[in-house]
Amino acid sequence: MEKMLDGRVAIITGSGRGIGKAAALLFAAEGAKVVVSDIDPAPAEETVAEIKKAGGQAVSYNGDVTADGFAEGIVKAAVDAFGGLHIIVNNAGYTWDGVVHKMTDKMWDAMMNIHLKAPFKIIRAAAPYFRDAAKKEMESGAGPIARKIVNISSTSGVNGNAGQANYSSGKAGIVGLTKTIAKEWGRFNVQSNAVAYGWVDTRLTKSKEETEALERGGEKVSIGVPGSQREMMKMMIPLGRPGTPEEGAGVILFLASPLSNYVSGQCIVMNGGQ
Repeated sequence: MEKMLDGRVAIITGSGRGIGKAAALLFAAEGAKVVVSDIDPAPAEETVAEIKKAGGQAVSYNGDVTADGFAEGIVKAAVDAFGGLHIIVNNAGYTWDGVVHKMTDKMWDAMMNIHLKAPFKIIRAAAPYFRDAAKKEMESGAGPIARKIVNISSTSGVNGNAGQANYSSGKAGIVGLTKTIAKEWGRFNVQSNAVAYGWVDTRLTKSKEETEALERGGEKVSIGVPGSQREMMKMMIPLGRPGTPEEGAGVILFLASPLSNYVSGQCIVMNGGQ
């Protein structure tokens, strides 16, 4: 039986852990050739090893998605390894929370760079393999094949969230970029969509008492959610629990597969009915 992503080449940023890793494993199981990427090489290499052990194809391209040259480098890695590019999943990110009157420029810029500027730069770098490739297919007399962009937003971007002005703004902005790409590149048969996640159980949402701070730009960035707040959040979700990384990956797979070939410019909210 043909798999949903047979013959497709996919980039998934932030795929050493959490939703990104679950998506990489699921994509590979559905036949995609995957470029796995993480700021920390070790988890990315573990993901690649898992894919290969299961009979799939994957390579890694690691680094900070906000760094100069990263976007061009990861696109080149996909083309060099697998001969093309069909799917981009802009998933890498983290939170750096603070109330507005105490938020620094550094905190604001960090969230804009990783949640909005980095996805923009990767999409721009991929233009030759999305727009130009489609033009050649159209000139040959065949319709262009479907290509996919899936950007990761958040319910904080849809609804706002106290203490997350920077993160919420970045995640709102990525929805605007998503809808614009859908309009600009629709004629090339590119479907551009976003997923806005609520509470998904990853290391960023585990209990603060169980997590270690991230180090970004020489500063410690606290992650996690206080245990008491986690219990309150459960009460607000009709399904009574957080989502799993695998459930999060399922939505991405839908948007990256032929099942969504007439779905574009949308933001799908996955929040357990909250």
